[in-house]
Amino acid sequence: MADSDPKNKEDELAGTEQPFVAHLAELRDRLLYCIYGVAIAAALLAVWPGPSGLIDWIAVPIRHHMPPDAKLIAVGVFSPFFVPLKVLMMAAVLLALPWLMYQIWMFVAPGLYSHEKRFALPLIIFGSFLAYAGIAFVQFFVLERVFGFIQHFTPESVAATPDISSYVESILSLYLAFGAAFQVPIVVMLLVRFEMITIEKLRSFRGYFIVVAFVVAAVITPPDVISQLALAIPMCLLYEVGIFAAQYFVRVTKVPEEDGAGEQKTDSAQP
Repeated sequence: MADSDPKNKEDELAGTEQPFVAHLAELRDRLLYCIYGVAIAAALLAVWPGPSGLIDWIAVPIRHHMPPDAKLIAVGVFSPFFVPLKVLMMAAVLLALPWLMYQIWMFVAPGLYSHEKRFALPLIIFGSFLAYAGIAFVQFFVLERVFGFIQHFTPESVAATPDISSYVESILSLYLAFGAAFQVPIVVMLLVRFEMITIEKLRSFRGYFIVVAFVVAAVITPPDVISQLALAIPMCLLYEVGIFAAQYFVRVTKVPEEDGAGEQKTDSAQP
């Protein structure tokens, strides 16, 4: 019956170790696949809607609060060329995000157990969805209200014509901040799954997390109350989503019990 003991069973990853050079070669291949994916996404976006179309799309929230004939200005000499190119590359990275995360998963997958591989791919899909949701929340909700709030305090004698380079940097930083902040459920689920914290501790930490969320929002968002609330409140809600999802996540991804061990217990229980 010793063979049925899980401790004596051979590790499923035993013998799968590879030399360091092989890991470097695999990392090189995955990085190349990432570059190819971003390049294909950039080529597609360059065809449609094109760099100018992307600029026009991200400028919609602020142009709603500008005079009808007003336009964003380009102060720098090379801004009309480099700013659309920068937006195109950022959009290509976002479009290829699931592919990039898949390549990361393929790189680490050989070192995972079978029960760990089952939840890796769903996490990639869920994480990509949350990142897209955060960016969409910025584009369709936050920016409109932030610029409306700012324009409300603009004197009538002042023409609000922002520089395109400054505008793009500001909204890209918001995209990054919200895309990262919306990963709170993923972080919570992983912390619980790897037994770094318990569900009970997370629930007791709820009040402290609200304070942390508002502090983080005050640091990484513009100095207006709307964008700070727009980041802090979703973070608190997503924290609750993470606690709820972690309970199910831990249950479906726990290490499977060995059949032999179960049989041994059954045999030993019989007279």
